[in-house]
Amino acid sequence: MEENMSMLEMTQENGQTLGKIEIAPEVIEVIAGIAASEVEGVAQMRGNFATGVVERLGKKNHGKGIRVELTDEGIKVDVYCLMNFGVSIPTVAQKVQDNIRQTLYNMTALEAEEVNVHIVGVAFETQKQEIQEYEEQ
Repeated sequence: MEENMSMLEMTQENGQTLGKIEIAPEVIEVIAGIAASEVEGVAQMRGNFATGVVERLGKKNHGKGIRVELTDEGIKVDVYCLMNFGVSIPTVAQKVQDNIRQTLYNMTALEAEEVNVHIVGVAFETQKQEIQEYEEQ
């Protein structure tokens, strides 16, 4: 890797170096997860059994459904989510990509090379009610 993609060099206006800021991939996952779940039309992010157990114990996992890969080309983000029934999947997926890119740039000054959205399911109205009841518990 030519230079760590999550490393920012801070300099003053006169060119004097102040130091470096390193952002952990887990932080990028959390930021991307929150940005994706903010988009209207996204029912929920996909998790696994372990994240479901942790959420039942009261800890919210904002990085669930997100995979971040730091490569020589840049930051690659994979998003796994369920969409609400009746929404335009390409439109919502585009909004997810735009929101993740914009939020990452605003919060970290890092640009994502790729934001890949994987639709793993569709949530129907009855499922949305069950999801809300599950999250309230």
